[in-house]
Amino acid sequence: MSTGSGADSAPAPTTHDTASAPEAPRTGRASMFSSLRIRNYRLFFLGQVVSNIGTWMQRIAQDWLVLSLTGSATAVGVTTALQFLPMLLFGLYGGVLVDRLPKRPLLLVTQSAMAVTGLALAALTLTGHVAVWHVYVAAFAVGLATVVDNPARQSFVSEMVGPGQLPNAVSLNSANFQSARLVGPAVAGLLITGVGTGWAFLLNGLSFVAPIAGLLLMRARDLHVVERAPRGKGQLREGLRYVAGRPELIWPIVLVGFVGTFAFNFPVYLTAFADDVFHAGAGTYSLFNTLMAVGSLTGALLAARRGTARLRVLSTAALVFGTVEIVAAATPQLWMFAALMIPLGIFGMTVNVTANTGIQMATDPAMRGRVMAFYMMVFLGGSPVGAPIVGWITDTYGARAGLAAGGAIAALAAATIGLILARTGGLRLAVGWNHGHPTVRFVPRERRKELATAA
Repeated sequence: MSTGSGADSAPAPTTHDTASAPEAPRTGRASMFSSLRIRNYRLFFLGQVVSNIGTWMQRIAQDWLVLSLTGSATAVGVTTALQFLPMLLFGLYGGVLVDRLPKRPLLLVTQSAMAVTGLALAALTLTGHVAVWHVYVAAFAVGLATVVDNPARQSFVSEMVGPGQLPNAVSLNSANFQSARLVGPAVAGLLITGVGTGWAFLLNGLSFVAPIAGLLLMRARDLHVVERAPRGKGQLREGLRYVAGRPELIWPIVLVGFVGTFAFNFPVYLTAFADDVFHAGAGTYSLFNTLMAVGSLTGALLAARRGTARLRVLSTAALVFGTVEIVAAATPQLWMFAALMIPLGIFGMTVNVTANTGIQMATDPAMRGRVMAFYMMVFLGGSPVGAPIVGWITDTYGARAGLAAGGAIAALAAATIGLILARTGGLRLAVGWNHGHPTVRFVPRERRKELATAA
């Protein structure tokens, strides 16, 4: 995002920092772990390492428990839908609350609520009294807590690290989550087969001790103070108007919506490829997910090192992501398809991190909760909407057609929105030659004649 071009990085919005608030030095290229020099963020990050592993453990154990109780894959889908439904219904209201209230106490409440949910489910399971409706209620309760917890965590990062380290911290958060994605399911599998699902729920409930302790140990004087929105009528509409009136916010959210709705439905795509295309079974499906997680972790770490959040990076990454999906759809060999999971993870995570960081940096701090709630509602809510559509395409025309369609929609959306952003920012597409090689890039409109003459 940018001030003048609409395609480069936007200036960070003004915050009201205390005199003692520390900030790591700002350089052209951030070191990969530079934001961890900040004590408050380091406490937050370490707490999330433990909690994210527990979260992935509960996800796997929850699905397995529902399947064991009902024998129905539909019941598993209902559980997932109940966990995402509150975000779709109440996500924007959660953003209003986040903008009104101090975020650290708010996170203490939401993290404690999710801990109690995990412990309650553990008690029911370990005592043999669990029923499927208990799991449904627990999933919905976690979803309700997430309505507030998600935008609060997203926007609290900027208060811990300040605008200078925000891109690096957001990238490290994503790397943290993807690392847990590699560890949590494996630990859950060992617990489920060894001692049962109840112990996975118990460990998840106990894992919240780490982030709660981290929040309590933070130094309030080191936080970058942000003016909170006063209580008033029409704040939800105000947030929507704020997003709609800023191209550097609305178009990245629209792009993420298209990508998340149609191209990120990997449970649909990868199960179909493992079963129907390559006839390889659950082990290969697990391999696909593991390789994608490796790629996602790599993409998050590369974003942390890059330390910028440019809209041209976002649109280019989305275009490449969609193109790789199209190539994967046509890949004849299993090993080739599996190898493409790594670049899919890299570019998918680049889209996610760049959009998240750029939107936060371009948003006024007093509006950040509402904007991030809207962003997460679009991003998380897209898959449940798109899954039936791409599932129908996959069932009717085959897995290759379904994956190619998702990739084509993502690539087309990226190209279209990239051109819209360039035009909004006063840029034009310039084609020329540089040292005997063709070049294609966006340049300010006033330079078009100069480049044409030089070419």
